[in-house]
Amino acid sequence: MKKLLLIACFGLFSMTAFSQTTISFHQSNLPFMGVNYQFGEKFIPEFRLGADTGFENLTAELAANYIFKKTDRFEFYGGAGLRVGFIDGIVIPVGLNIYPFEQKDFGFHMEAAPIIGFVDDQVIRGSFGIRYRFQKN
Repeated sequence: MKKLLLIACFGLFSMTAFSQTTISFHQSNLPFMGVNYQFGEKFIPEFRLGADTGFENLTAELAANYIFKKTDRFEFYGGAGLRVGFIDGIVIPVGLNIYPFEQKDFGFHMEAAPIIGFVDDQVIRGSFGIRYRFQKN
């Protein structure tokens, strides 16, 4: 099952490599890397893969995020998704992307995400990190 999950993850990365994408790294007690593709002005599905863990603890997450407020400098978003691996369950991310520089491809972000486990695990993950946006030409 984990091998199938890894193949699907790398397949998703290769499919979105030729599109407008954003990559990110989230630092927290459960760190992860993310890749997303923005559809239209508001909808951003994001695939996330746990970082700083061994392959036996690999975690994958798929979140469907929606931008509630957007300006030149920031995006406020929220969403919901599923998580498999360490703490299987539902994740509900709410966050802020900040693009403070003249060129809007590099920025920072903060996110809070309750994780509601399918068993009895419940965690509130807070994270911060960096984000790089591949701009449309």
